[in-house]
Amino acid sequence: MVLRLRIRTSGQEHLPNGGYLLVGAAHRGWMDPFLVLHAIPVEPRAWFLGSAPSTFTSRSRERLVHRLGGLLPVWRGGVGIEAHVASARAVLANGGVFVQMPEGTVNGPAGRIGTFRSGWAVIALRTRAPIVPFAMAGTEELYLGHRMASRILPATSVEELLGANASLESPAEGSRGELDLARRLSDALAERLGPAVEALHPWTVDPPDHPRRLRHRLTWLLLRPGGLDRTG
Repeated sequence: MVLRLRIRTSGQEHLPNGGYLLVGAAHRGWMDPFLVLHAIPVEPRAWFLGSAPSTFTSRSRERLVHRLGGLLPVWRGGVGIEAHVASARAVLANGGVFVQMPEGTVNGPAGRIGTFRSGWAVIALRTRAPIVPFAMAGTEELYLGHRMASRILPATSVEELLGANASLESPAEGSRGELDLARRLSDALAERLGPAVEALHPWTVDPPDHPRRLRHRLTWLLLRPGGLDRTG
């Protein structure tokens, strides 16, 4: 228990030996990657696809990322999906864990998932690696003694999520057909993760009069200060 933050986790029996995609939601704070690292073994190594501008803001943060896991940076606006697919293939080929947060932002309602972007699904379609859904709750605010929870759901696949005919669907890379299939895949995974997040959330909620010591400092410890939309 670090900073008296408490984490409850379950579902480790569902983890493959390695070489899989771990897709996590609801993404609500800087603690989310640490919930992943808390729930899975140290080896095989986890690699995160995340925002470079918000991560590499200091040498100490960069050292922390490389010490605990690996970060494959997303520089928004200039890099296409092909670079991230190549990174995923390299991680998977070496038996690693490729971690993605498909909401793409820490904004969103507490205890419910937000809208999934389709980038993770394109990677899943092109690699056809096992998909491990990872549910998280309680990271939208942090304070001494706060509780967070995670649950690893049974591993699945593109074919299982999309149905028996998915193996027959192989639209051209970068085509409208591939994007449509990726959206279907995102919707299917969201249907699995949504109820799991909602089930975890109540355990993480304290009464309104519960002391929330160091809430502002801890909530924003590794985030750029600003407003967060929790109404979506």
